[in-house]
Amino acid sequence: MNVLKVYKKLLDIYGFQKWWPVHENQDKVVEIVIGAVLTQNTSWKNVEKSLENLIYYGCLSFECIKNIDIEMLKKLIKPSGFYNQKAKTLKLLANLFLEKKEITRQELLAVKGVGPETADSILLYAFDKPFFVVDKYTKRLFYRLGFTPENISYEELQRFITDNIPKDVEIYKEFHALIVKHCKDICTKTPKCENCFLSCKFKMEV
Repeated sequence: MNVLKVYKKLLDIYGFQKWWPVHENQDKVVEIVIGAVLTQNTSWKNVEKSLENLIYYGCLSFECIKNIDIEMLKKLIKPSGFYNQKAKTLKLLANLFLEKKEITRQELLAVKGVGPETADSILLYAFDKPFFVVDKYTKRLFYRLGFTPENISYEELQRFITDNIPKDVEIYKEFHALIVKHCKDICTKTPKCENCFLSCKFKMEV
């Protein structure tokens, strides 16, 4: 069983996830950029609360994020946790996106509070750029299936996956979302292996 077959099996079982979820009548790019920061070290349920606060306040825009008093911004995004640092990161990103139309991965990574996962989430989901997103779920699943070592780096795992699937933005989006779905439902921290349709028999074919 190879990596592409794992993707196809997940898709067959769970169907299309159609990520990234955004609210109606909101700017897709802005909401994804903000959401990618807010989701750091918290659940999406908490992110939704923060996004709803921003929408209610009329502040789901780069202009508002830039100009709003930082203490008010912290209050609005408090449900997402780590609001002191996230507020600073959001203001830095708002300035960046207001200054430039084309943003590179290197420019995103230069922003304090933006790591590879956040940068690639923004590039993939907001701008349809072919950067596969690696997170804790990706590392967990590929290690448990026997594909990669437990301590593999972000860049190494990203390269391993993209070398073994087509370079297709929609596949990148769906595969990442499906991995998250599977790891929240079955391949949890304490895995429910008896219910897993992948199981440890899915090893890399030589």
